[in-house]
Amino acid sequence: MRIAIIGAGIGGLAAALSLHDAGFRDIRILERASEIRGLGVGINLLPHAMRELSELGLAARIEAIGVAPRALSYRNHLGQEIWTEPRGTAAGYAWPQLSVHRGRLQLELRDAVQERLGDVVELDRRVVDVQTTADAASVVIERGTGAETIEADVVIAADGIHSAVRRLRHPADPGPQWSGVTLWRGTARAIPFLDGATMIMAGDADQRFVAYPIEPADADGLARINVIAELREAGTAGADWNRSVPAGPIVERFRDWRFDWLDVPGLIAGCDELLEYPMVDLDPIERWSEGRLTLLGDAAHAMYPQGSNGASQAIIDGRVLAMNLATETDPVRALAAYERDRRPAMTALLESNRGGGPERVMRLAAARAPQGFERIEDVIPYEELVEVATSFKKAAGFDPEQLRERPSYSRSEAVR
Repeated sequence: MRIAIIGAGIGGLAAALSLHDAGFRDIRILERASEIRGLGVGINLLPHAMRELSELGLAARIEAIGVAPRALSYRNHLGQEIWTEPRGTAAGYAWPQLSVHRGRLQLELRDAVQERLGDVVELDRRVVDVQTTADAASVVIERGTGAETIEADVVIAADGIHSAVRRLRHPADPGPQWSGVTLWRGTARAIPFLDGATMIMAGDADQRFVAYPIEPADADGLARINVIAELREAGTAGADWNRSVPAGPIVERFRDWRFDWLDVPGLIAGCDELLEYPMVDLDPIERWSEGRLTLLGDAAHAMYPQGSNGASQAIIDGRVLAMNLATETDPVRALAAYERDRRPAMTALLESNRGGGPERVMRLAAARAPQGFERIEDVIPYEELVEVATSFKKAAGFDPEQLRERPSYSRSEAVR
């Protein structure tokens, strides 16, 4: 079976590795960029994604480039603790949670593809059209030497939130929808905070700060910390996500956020570079698949960065898609089965993220105790805190018991 994957991001590369693991060998990855530079800042791979990377034999090499957080702590704008929960193996999972640099993860997956599949990543391939029927599919690309048509049995569009394929197949789709929030993201070498292995999220719906280590402390005692500052203010969905901005104005907006355990403005000021990101997602669509074409990852279900699910869900998409292609002889039925498995859950998760996801506890604390509190139990009952945390894990597919009992997606079969 000839498989063309559009996009060499995390989703596209993970899908290629999953397909190879399932026995497929005729795979091409068509990437628009002229090189894979490994851009970005920190992201999190949740235990359900690490289970898939473990089953692909990649866990050790991914663990080597990241940090496993032991806890996640939600705080208000004064730094007061709202809710703290263990994460990864500390929470009883069989698989860790990992905080990694997005670019390093992408390069690690690219290297794994090179080792296992060979030279299948083709750069400088801009997709201009995709055609599909019940019997065949084709991709028209433009490159330096002109247009070229690539024939395939299955086409997987993993070309991100600005997916060219999604625009072609759903021309009425409005594209990225801005939440009204702008994020400034960067990394800084700094003294670790709290126990050195805790992610923190502080603030409310209008102003928020997130920090977590993505590299362990070095000989000088400094760790590489991922930093996210968020404000609800003017911005545009089409902003250049690689646009660097001065730190000064952002530091000023957080000037009073000095806790006895963390100097927030100092950490923002210490970033090597701050990149501006609009917080955007995509409206759900009624169909991912058409004939022998389907969408994957952000092209299918880009969502707000609430609950650390973007990259994790893209990895799971690839595993479920490979499983269905390996167990269903008709590719059209296989893509339909993949969509039935994934689209309803991702639509529900997208809507949950629009409501704040697990970070809703910060909104509740701000609404009920805007000046702070002495005991969080007087503001939000313990049972309510637990419900917010557990309901999101179930919706996202990484409730510990749910994940432990789910059958494997691996389908290692004959070469195809």
